[in-house]
Amino acid sequence: MQYRQFNSIGGPAAFREALRAIVLDRGGRLYAAGDAVVKVYAPDGSPVRGWRTAKPAHSVAVSGDGSVYVGEPGQVEIFDTAGKLLDTWVDPQRLGLVTAIGFFEDNVLLADAKARCIRRYGANGEFRNNIAKDNRMRGFLIPNGIVDFSIDSEGVIHAPNPGKHRVERYTLDDKLLGHIGHFDGLNPDGFSGCCNPTNVFVASDRVYVTEKAEPRAKVFNFAGELVDVIATEPFNLACKNMDIAVGGQGRVYVVDTVEREVLVFAPAVEGVQS
Repeated sequence: MQYRQFNSIGGPAAFREALRAIVLDRGGRLYAAGDAVVKVYAPDGSPVRGWRTAKPAHSVAVSGDGSVYVGEPGQVEIFDTAGKLLDTWVDPQRLGLVTAIGFFEDNVLLADAKARCIRRYGANGEFRNNIAKDNRMRGFLIPNGIVDFSIDSEGVIHAPNPGKHRVERYTLDDKLLGHIGHFDGLNPDGFSGCCNPTNVFVASDRVYVTEKAEPRAKVFNFAGELVDVIATEPFNLACKNMDIAVGGQGRVYVVDTVEREVLVFAPAVEGVQS
């Protein structure tokens, strides 16, 4: 399967300093977080609304009830769909820099880049356990400065460990189930450089990842076999930590962190021309 870029969303006029994170809700609306703002876009890419956050926004997620969670340094803010602040979670002992957020049943998972691990909370904000903290390296190896993850339909956590050139799989109670990926400086079925992949998104039985130096987006199956290289050339060569999401019709959304825009790719079988 081949992909073609057919849209771009955001840009320097929308995000003056940084665009860091994206998520799609059930209606196909795109939530983009950066600077100290969240901006919402319709499925066609047109702007819908936006609101400010108390601190720089480093991650964003939409829960089952439509609440919007925004990860920031030291805290998580929770908003309704109109941008009204509902709650703020502050945990000085465990929330250093929240760079990814995910949900499964009554669990809220928060990636803490400062501690290089994932924190598991209940829906009311009570801490439950750490994930990937009690290994020999005391967390993920993240020279890129972020922890990212995605949760599949069975509640398995898929998290890049870029210093080990792989995506690891964990249970909610911190059992390492296995991993995919290996180092390869030439063949795209491996991960090159000092520390790739950086970001991940799981949809159905596919694992979508992004890399830096040079930036590219790829998709693997759960067995770790390369399915396709989605894109390389459209990204600014200085990009890193490119958040990724997958929506309806297999469309793939990737953040260009230098140009501060979201590039949208569609499978070529859609017949969409770039």
